[in-house]
Amino acid sequence: MRRYDDPVEVRRGMVHGPGGDQEGPAQFLWRGRLWKVCDVVAHWVETGPWWQSHGVHAVLGSDVAGGAAGGSERGSGRTAGTDLLAEREVDLVFDWADGSWQLARCED
Repeated sequence: MRRYDDPVEVRRGMVHGPGGDQEGPAQFLWRGRLWKVCDVVAHWVETGPWWQSHGVHAVLGSDVAGGAAGGSERGSGRTAGTDLLAEREVDLVFDWADGSWQLARCED
């Protein structure tokens, strides 16, 4: 399996999935080539690192900037309150924060 972090343009449509036909990423444009999605093998949502949020650190009484419980939010590009909104679909990854798709990994 190869791993990537490349932006892709995704075209939605009807694709075959675990529960039958459903709307999803039907095609994507990657490196100048159009690829067709034949099957959606799995679909799940990952949330952001909520355990590193300002609210959790406040409840635990730890310092966000210097806490040893997973680092700080400074420099991460995230603000407190958006950690739970950082969801994405995996393999063809959809970032809900900025509305963009990326190719995360590919099996040859």
